Amino acid sequence: MDSLWFRKFGGTGESASDIVRLFCFPHAGGSASSYTALSRALSPHIDVRAVQYPGRQDRHRETPAGDITELAGRIAERLRDSTETPYAFFGHSMGALVAYETARVLHTWQVPAPVRLFLSGRGAPTATPNRHDVLPDDRAILTVVRSLGGTSAGVLDDPELREMALPALRADYRALASYRWLSGDPLDLPVTVLTGRDDPVVPVTEAARWSEFTRSSCGLRVFPGDHFYLDPQVAGVAEALMDELRPLARR
Repeated sequence: MDSLWFRKFGGTGESASDIVRLFCFPHAGGSASSYTALSRALSPHIDVRAVQYPGRQDRHRETPAGDITELAGRIAERLRDSTETPYAFFGHSMGALVAYETARVLHTWQVPAPVRLFLSGRGAPTATPNRHDVLPDDRAILTVVRSLGGTSAGVLDDPELREMALPALRADYRALASYRWLSGDPLDLPVTVLTGRDDPVVPVTEAARWSEFTRSSCGLRVFPGDHFYLDPQVAGVAEALMDELRPLARR
């Protein structure tokens, strides 16, 4: 598996045939390390691989992707030969869109589908831009990121660190602002939607609309918290994922 794109933080072995593999897709401006706590909470039962997008952390010299579907295609290309183990996707915020579009690409290639999609902190896609994604400049981006809490204040308050974080944030919000859902058949795989009860940008009703994008079952789990409910609720989220994934292990 491509270690440049997929990072491992837990202790599950490479060849454990009874393990489900969970690929985790970060939020806008986020990196693979944002899933360290969740990965450790699921280890050793679930083999977590966090996606490292170009343009952040040790990939900071690469150009960040500025298009959701293009990024999904690049990820799918690296996954198409790694589906012999049962696998699932978990995406938070922007990562939910990337996970969904990656699943769509794999479907068109007739690659074995994920056993489940976990879509977190994101409303269902639309054919027009989400108003929360259309930000005119760096100041607006930083204001939103501060208010949502996705990047630590220490990074945003330090001029040098802020300048390092901005290229990825700019590219991610450009990708979000330009994203348009292209109509197609619903996916035929189960979906679990997770969201924070007090998320200021994702009403529960918008999160629930993901049910329209699958022919299979779609469950909804609402957690205490806001857009980044995942951080304080990591134990509860891990338990919810285990509930769905443990029965799907090959054993």
